[in-house]
Amino acid sequence: MSYLPRLAGPSLAADLAVFPVVVLTGARQTGKSTLARESERLRGRPYLTLDDLDVRDQARSEPEQLLLRHSTMTLDEVQREPDLVLAIKALVDRERPRRPGRFLLTGSANLLLMKSVADSLAGRAAYRVLHPMTRREQLGLGVAGRWGDLFGEEADRWPSLLDADRTGRADWRALARRGGFPVPATELDADAARAAWLEGYTRTYLERDLRDLASVQSLPDFRRLMRAAALRLGGLLNQSELARDVGLPPTTAQRHLGILETSHLVVRLEPYSVNRTKRLIKAPKLYWTDPALALHLAGADPAGAHLENLVLLDLLAWSESARGARPQILYWRTAGGQEVDFVVEHEGRLLAVELKVTGRPSPADARHLRAFRHEYGDAVQGALLLHDGDDCFRLEQGIVAAPWWRVI
Repeated sequence: MSYLPRLAGPSLAADLAVFPVVVLTGARQTGKSTLARESERLRGRPYLTLDDLDVRDQARSEPEQLLLRHSTMTLDEVQREPDLVLAIKALVDRERPRRPGRFLLTGSANLLLMKSVADSLAGRAAYRVLHPMTRREQLGLGVAGRWGDLFGEEADRWPSLLDADRTGRADWRALARRGGFPVPATELDADAARAAWLEGYTRTYLERDLRDLASVQSLPDFRRLMRAAALRLGGLLNQSELARDVGLPPTTAQRHLGILETSHLVVRLEPYSVNRTKRLIKAPKLYWTDPALALHLAGADPAGAHLENLVLLDLLAWSESARGARPQILYWRTAGGQEVDFVVEHEGRLLAVELKVTGRPSPADARHLRAFRHEYGDAVQGALLLHDGDDCFRLEQGIVAAPWWRVI
């Protein structure tokens, strides 16, 4: 298949023009290596991977000689030799003036969270996460959803803005089953083929990738926790309850969740915590990096939480591509049960997003958005009720109902 452009490409190129080191992480099979080798802005760089045993041996025995092979280079799967980061730091610090774009490092684990990485390259590196492909990346557009456009317009103009979108209607259940990993999302058409790919992905992660991250005594226990976490997608994260349900000590369950987060397989969505008059829930919510993987692990059918997951991942990809301060993606929930699925904080403004799996949204569906707007007033750019219908219209001042497929 021809290369499909990724949203992260321009951001990485911009970072390489400024920083001596750029670190690109993300879950395995999100397309990091393909982006580094085939993106129009990156493909001219010399490319080495630590999956190559000769390269890995030199990284261990003669790291400086490896780093001096080329004036600029891309080093893939760098988490396989975490001590290489120290050699990179030493070389970058020795060179004066520092050369922008010296190293592009990619890896399938979050180097900022890995205890085995001795130095975070603070002040020397920019960090990006490559999320699974957005719907619009899968369509070949190389972008995320219309979030930036929404912040650029008053809410009452959103209907005309979104009605002009031409990506076409989509089935969110099919999109959730397809997920965003490039191979099953764009190359495999049959459900059986995608299921086989996802099972192979899970086995590779359990039997090989975990060894690079941590010592796990029982792989069956770890997989059982993965399934339990997939079944709780979109719910509040209660680690003690999760540990009890899978028969593990709370400390073990907490450690396993940390490993899943380090390897970019789960996402903790933190609450919006600016408290004015209401008592707010402070626990994070749990989502997965890819809804198809969550469905495979849970053995479930798509539900509303999987549509939430699709929208969240589109938001995260958009946020990650920002050049300046990155938008914050949060949720809002009060102790009284009022909840907004997503709160986007960007340049001092707030966008509230609620999802309803219905084709005929009504003003009653917007009551929590209404409460949020009342609570935070002029700080709210607008509120968006995403639904599964076809019509885009204003529910009331500052609140717009729109088909999800016109936004992501």
